[in-house]
Amino acid sequence: MGVDLSDLLPKRRLDIRDLSGKAIAIDAHNALYQFLAIIRGESGEPLMDRRGNITSHLSGLLYRTSNLVEMGIKPAYVFDGKPPELKEAEIKRRREIKEEAISKYEEALRAGDLAEARKYAQMTSQLKGPMIDDAKRLLTAMGIPWVQAPSEGEAQAAYMAIRGDVWATASQDHDSLLFGTPRLVRNLAITGRRKLPGKELYIEVEPELIELSRVLSELGIDRESLVEIGILVGTDFNPDGIKGVGPKRALKLIKESGGIDGALEKLGVRPNFDPREIKRIFLEPEVTSDYKLEWREPDEGQVIGFLCGERDFSEGRVRNALERMKAGIRRTAATRTLDSFFG
Repeated sequence: MGVDLSDLLPKRRLDIRDLSGKAIAIDAHNALYQFLAIIRGESGEPLMDRRGNITSHLSGLLYRTSNLVEMGIKPAYVFDGKPPELKEAEIKRRREIKEEAISKYEEALRAGDLAEARKYAQMTSQLKGPMIDDAKRLLTAMGIPWVQAPSEGEAQAAYMAIRGDVWATASQDHDSLLFGTPRLVRNLAITGRRKLPGKELYIEVEPELIELSRVLSELGIDRESLVEIGILVGTDFNPDGIKGVGPKRALKLIKESGGIDGALEKLGVRPNFDPREIKRIFLEPEVTSDYKLEWREPDEGQVIGFLCGERDFSEGRVRNALERMKAGIRRTAATRTLDSFFG
């Protein structure tokens, strides 16, 4: 879910070419779930190889990453580690939603309603351990760095951006801002023409940039206050937030009350969570500096051997994606230096 602060946040559209030459830390689980939701068959079934291994996430990872590299972008994927204990309630809630969606998906299939089936199928995605291992294996073969976070992937990605190792983080959620990323890029993994859920309507999805300094300046708050606003609205660590409090009211309460304690007192609410614990997760997250970001040319033999030899991908399409990656690297090298891409 992530915290939803969209009504408060100043943002600007990006031409994806504006990101050429920039390193971006991508929330891997966020991106893979998007691929699993979007890349499906007519009745909502995920792509699979002949042995029943799901491959939708690998398809999205290959073709989207090759597009990014072709445009001169240096992606680095960050994988979630062990979630904080406070996230258990949100994990349980997500599991229940998936179970209900699976039931409705099967019911729609029995009724022959493929449009309804596809709608619910997008909510049933599960990212299991072997699927994550496959994603890491593919990234390594493609020459794309990945980082294993000790806990929250968005916290690790934000830390990498704060250190200046990447220019920005990329995720659909706003949590990266609460973790302190200087810049958040949204829609990077799903840029292009997309169908609206449940409607025969398509929209053009474009990347957008949210800058933390601009957010804090325009709202007249500091980062700790932004975290407190998020807690009132609801985060992964207190999914329900405070009933009746949306982003705009939360901002007003925090500014008028001097902080979350005063806001809760003003509301006359005694929450079933400890705001201090949640603040600590965002302001003092568990991260690591034990990582190395190195980009290199894809190992064509490894990629073909894995995707085509083991996962039944079309060799022609895979080779085309790899050629586009190589072409992007060559163009980047021609306009800068080869080291500027690989360094």
